[in-house]
Amino acid sequence: MIFYRPFSTIEAMTFDLDDTLYDNRPIIRRVEQQMVLWLHEQHPISKTRSLSWWHNTKLQVLAEQPELKHDVTRWRYRQIESGLNALGYSSAQAMKAAGEAIDEVLRLRSDFSVPQETHRVMSELSKRMPLIAITNGNVDVERIGLGQYFQRVYKAGPDGLSKPNADLFVQAVDLLNLPADKVLHVGDHLRSDVRGANLAGLKSCWINDQSSCLMKAKHATTLPDVEITRLASLLEL
Repeated sequence: MIFYRPFSTIEAMTFDLDDTLYDNRPIIRRVEQQMVLWLHEQHPISKTRSLSWWHNTKLQVLAEQPELKHDVTRWRYRQIESGLNALGYSSAQAMKAAGEAIDEVLRLRSDFSVPQETHRVMSELSKRMPLIAITNGNVDVERIGLGQYFQRVYKAGPDGLSKPNADLFVQAVDLLNLPADKVLHVGDHLRSDVRGANLAGLKSCWINDQSSCLMKAKHATTLPDVEITRLASLLEL
């Protein structure tokens, strides 16, 4: 545990989800692979274009609607809808297919088990203080068994602009009815979590479980208040 600033008492915590409470990387890889297979099976015309073409379609819809970067679900929906439109589907057909695809994405997205160590730590913390989740992703915390620990889950898109924007942090602090500096935000990402929390006035905890070097890390623009390498350190903190 490394402290970068003097540390005073905290009265609540907010948490990032992906890559903080579980390793999200293999989950996303599996979702991407299975979604390609699903699209090819359900909409064979999708096989006539390469994965790079679909990736470019995703970038194109973002260029046309920059606000999509704040809502990963809507962004994927528009990617599929736009791609199928370009391949000859009518607007109604593309919308229906994209809706069904998103249902499958969300099912796959939350089809995994959270480590027991995470449950142990979160159970202990939730007995000590209020906890809130703040995520840029679209995982279903109830389906993965984490909902029981949080008073509220704020998601970028439905609830406001994505981190590091202040929207979700401000809403969490307002709900807690605490001074922002009495709230510790815990996350793995130096930009969206650490910088976002710092700019919103919260304390920040960087969970560095990948043996990264803070002074060389790509997204390091501001110091966290504290750095830990494992979730259980929060119990000591």
